[in-house]
Amino acid sequence: MRWGRSVSDLYKWMLPGMRVKRWLLLLLAGVAAIGLGLAYILRDIYQTWTFPPMAYYVTLQFLSRPVRAALFGIAGLSAIAVAIFQLNRSLLDALHLPNGESIVDVLYRQRQRERGPKVVAIGGGTGLSTLLRGVKHYTAHITAIVTVADDGGSSGRLRRELGVLPPGDFRNCLAALANDEALITKLFQYRFAAGAGLDGHSFGNLFIAAMVGITGNFERAIIESGKVLAIQGQIMPSTLENVTLYADLRMAQNDQVLVRRVEGESVIPEQGWPIERVYLKPEEPPAYPGAVRAILDADMIVIGPGSLYTSILPNLLVPDIARAIRASRAFKVYVCNVATQPGETDGFSVEDHLRALEQHVGPGLVDYVLVNSQPVTPPAEANYQMVTVREAVPPQYLLLRAELVDAERPWRHDSHKLARALFEAFNKRKPQGA
Repeated sequence: MRWGRSVSDLYKWMLPGMRVKRWLLLLLAGVAAIGLGLAYILRDIYQTWTFPPMAYYVTLQFLSRPVRAALFGIAGLSAIAVAIFQLNRSLLDALHLPNGESIVDVLYRQRQRERGPKVVAIGGGTGLSTLLRGVKHYTAHITAIVTVADDGGSSGRLRRELGVLPPGDFRNCLAALANDEALITKLFQYRFAAGAGLDGHSFGNLFIAAMVGITGNFERAIIESGKVLAIQGQIMPSTLENVTLYADLRMAQNDQVLVRRVEGESVIPEQGWPIERVYLKPEEPPAYPGAVRAILDADMIVIGPGSLYTSILPNLLVPDIARAIRASRAFKVYVCNVATQPGETDGFSVEDHLRALEQHVGPGLVDYVLVNSQPVTPPAEANYQMVTVREAVPPQYLLLRAELVDAERPWRHDSHKLARALFEAFNKRKPQGA
């Protein structure tokens, strides 16, 4: 078993893109140069000295020179192979890599990710972090663009009391992109259940708030937090403006259409009225420049999954974000939610999601729509329905279907299924756009 793995590791060291072969060749050239120098010295000794008869057998002179050269070559290569194998084991023991992985496996995955496309993911909440957990296995060039309209819970309290942008969605993204994701997620999601001023706060939110105090501004705090956690990629706000999300809710009662205006991202889903539209105040906030640059430089732009009205649209309502997406020549895809969300998208189909997007930011924002193809029957007590294509997606959109449901939580996407479907679609499309 160990011998088979050793052979496999040696093969992986030789694969293209590992950036090892060039240095191994240089090492062999150096060893050959030293050997050549020693050969000159030994030849001179051999010609001038008189050796005892035993030397004839020790130096294998009874064999032809080509055979002797082959034997010494095999012995040298075997010694190099054993040395590399033992070095790999020594480094593995010293680095304490998880799950018994070899250093070549870790390096191989990292090299593969470094050659991956530039991906921009736009959203917020649980949906964005779910996407990032899968995408980070395919590329190291990830930019997550996060909404700053959150005003509920711990994030809302810190926003009101300290004047910082809401850290909750940034916390989720940092945990999702961290190398030791499981431990960081538990740590960052830990909520204090007692303590004056601490009750209800998550550790991750307090960590980011402390970073803001140390670095002096929110965007620097997120950058430095990413360095501390060694995340794959970068996380940016869609805007640095202190925006508030508003919604117009519409309800027909007694042959009358009633409209209620609601302020605050956290209270919009609680009203139980259908959402007519959402908007930001102040209107037309300036986009974060780094987010615009990332969008224009992207190879793939993914919008969603996530809460349509309270996580996705607040990013797209920043005018320069929507303009940059339209101007980008990237592979642009909207990931439709697998299930409806109570208070936001009750009864919605795929077509309803697309209509809501067009109503708020106009048509032509994306070219592809990724939808779940796995039929799931929710339990009778469930407060959600599966999102399906009821009629036909408008012809300007190219429909992509894949099995995307999380087996344990069928109202959510499975991170790895979602990432695999996106990159398969991107790779099939890539030669056509080349």
